[in-house]
Amino acid sequence: MAGMLRVPRSRGALSGVLLVLLGLWGGLIPFVGPYVDFAYTPNDTWVWTADRFWLNVLPAIAVGLGGLIVLASANRAVAVFGAWLATVGGAWFIVGPTVSALWKAAGVSATGTPIGAEARQVAEQLAFYTGVGALALFFAALALGRFTVVGVREARDADADAAVAEPGPVGATETETTQPIHRATAPAGAGASVPGPGRGRYSRPPEPTDQRVAGAPRGGETSS
Repeated sequence: MAGMLRVPRSRGALSGVLLVLLGLWGGLIPFVGPYVDFAYTPNDTWVWTADRFWLNVLPAIAVGLGGLIVLASANRAVAVFGAWLATVGGAWFIVGPTVSALWKAAGVSATGTPIGAEARQVAEQLAFYTGVGALALFFAALALGRFTVVGVREARDADADAAVAEPGPVGATETETTQPIHRATAPAGAGASVPGPGRGRYSRPPEPTDQRVAGAPRGGETSS
């Protein structure tokens, strides 16, 4: 099971990098767009509002953080979580402007009004919300597909790792622990030689001048 969860980090490299870039774009464009008159009202740089946090910054954090997880993770489950996080952020970029009418007293969108002519307003709608969300959904779904499908090569490697990790079955004549080897010993007196006179570690042949000690067997005799 653990082998099936391992994936190469290159699996989500492209999707992760693009999700991070989309998160940076979606979170910064409301604050830097007014430099080139590409903005929603208020058309001022680096103006912080609660509506911009909920509709721009928060989904951008979800997309960017999800992209970082997809990019850096070598675990399938963690990478799938990052892809789902980016998916939620991208979906909120799309539906957030419409849902924001629920907390505005006048019932209008909390995004403000896009500035410029009609063509510019369409481009601003795509660049701030709808387009960013659609691209984030696309790359997050691409990452989900790559991480949820187990390739044939990965399954083969996981089976090989499992086969190496699991010990083989113990045979009928084998045991799991090493037993000492018992050596057979001959019974006492069987085949044992009794050293005779003149035999021994420090013995020497008898000489004519040697005197026999009382009680000792004579040469060639053995005690009964």
